[in-house]
Amino acid sequence: MPTKKEIQDIYFMDARFKLLEIASFLDRVDRHEGEADFRHPAFAKALEAMQNPPAGTTRAQAVHLAFSDHSTEPAESAGIQFAFGAHQEA
Repeated sequence: MPTKKEIQDIYFMDARFKLLEIASFLDRVDRHEGEADFRHPAFAKALEAMQNPPAGTTRAQAVHLAFSDHSTEPAESAGIQFAFGAHQEA
């Protein structure tokens, strides 16, 4: 089993890059005109879930659940033929 330091030695630079990429994405959204759609608050909700996962939930689970559709009723039909990556609240 690797130590925390070994995990950091292996994954830190990749995680650092991804975090900077997220910051750059948010900066680009902030700089441009117009209104953001439902994905912007979904992203903020996922970031909050990552920082403060519910008890008994890993950070990865919390982020995945923040983006997920929790409805239990099936949709009558598909509105699109691709994924948005986040659920639009009704």
